[in-house]
Amino acid sequence: MNKTWMLVVLAGFFEVMWVAGLKHADSVLTWGLTVIAIIVSFGVLIYASKKLPTSTVYAVFVGLGTAGTVISEMLFFDEPFRLSKLILIALLLAGIIGLKLATPEQADSVREEERAS
Repeated sequence: MNKTWMLVVLAGFFEVMWVAGLKHADSVLTWGLTVIAIIVSFGVLIYASKKLPTSTVYAVFVGLGTAGTVISEMLFFDEPFRLSKLILIALLLAGIIGLKLATPEQADSVREEERAS
């Protein structure tokens, strides 16, 4: 996995933070952190989508954010654990990994060459 894909994962992590913040923020500090997480998340996403296929980047970003949000709700915010949720998250992550693997690596290098010209 190259550096740009790691940025997509980072953007997904910040997405989980701001989604949780939208639900649980209750002070100026937590709302401020939520806004910062939104800015970082979308800033990194925009940067990554300039270097990778946008449709794949967005699908991976949203999938990771969705899975991360469901898991963080269960771990940190007393959402009940359900086997069905865990199975569906596993299916979602399998789809995300498959989509990433189906995206040709040459698409990355072609976009880099186009920018260099």
